[in-house]
Amino acid sequence: MADSILQAIFSGLALGSIYALVAVGFNITFNTTKTLNFGQGEFLVAGAFVAVSVLLLLVGKQMTDALLPADVTLARYLLSLVATMAVLALLGVVLYYAAVRPFVGQGGMAWVMSTIGFGIIIQNTALAIWGPSPLVMPSPLGNDVIRIGGAGVLPQEVLVLVASLAVLLTLDWVMRRTRLGKAVRAVAQSGNAATLMGINVNAIVVLAFVVSSSLAGLAGLLIAPITTASVFMGMTLALKAFSSAILGGLTSPRGCMLGGILLGVIEALVGLWHAELREISMFLLIIVVLVVRPQGLLGQRIVEKV
Repeated sequence: MADSILQAIFSGLALGSIYALVAVGFNITFNTTKTLNFGQGEFLVAGAFVAVSVLLLLVGKQMTDALLPADVTLARYLLSLVATMAVLALLGVVLYYAAVRPFVGQGGMAWVMSTIGFGIIIQNTALAIWGPSPLVMPSPLGNDVIRIGGAGVLPQEVLVLVASLAVLLTLDWVMRRTRLGKAVRAVAQSGNAATLMGINVNAIVVLAFVVSSSLAGLAGLLIAPITTASVFMGMTLALKAFSSAILGGLTSPRGCMLGGILLGVIEALVGLWHAELREISMFLLIIVVLVVRPQGLLGQRIVEKV
């Protein structure tokens, strides 16, 4: 039983780190523009399918062919990572200028529908190109189970956890220790004040959407070898990532990371005991936390100035 619990914890940490990546993406755009990309799940889908497509191109196969384990070497996986980040960064720029910027500062919730619509466009484009059937993306590390303290862990789960934590900790360091991070935080505090300080607010906001989209794409690339790449996987993962952000605190990057890890571990542990109660337990926890602390575990209260 102890081995099963330990295995569930490892799997939960890997899944939670995926939630954390997407949740931090929500945090970055919310802090800089007070908007959210409600099509974020489809950006995760785009990341997975771009990665699969690049791998198919690298081995000279057609889009309708299947990838074999021998096709996905670590070098090819890294090349697909670079290509995925580039494509998703571009999608982030397009999203901002097409679906967010026209509505920022105008009041109302038009940006909600525009970001949802942008996500639907991505999803239907993926359906037209790859079809509704899931695509298998083998792990570059193989499928031989690694034994850690008696628990069996997939190599891809270790990669997901290590890569996600490395990216999130690096991003946290950049935000807290560099001039760029200070500029982002200044824009989050007050765009007008940041402009008076000589900060290019538009460039910072565009960067926020680039980073947010890239994080979602990275999450898709990392999770695809575990779950397969499916056109329909984005909504569920994005909903849980958004729940992670709310639990940890939407205004706090570290809170979003904590919320993602907590939800992933709780989901895995409860699923070990009773699979049907996973979602119930997650959302009960969120409700309890929000009743006690409405801003989330590490979030700050948003004060409206009048």
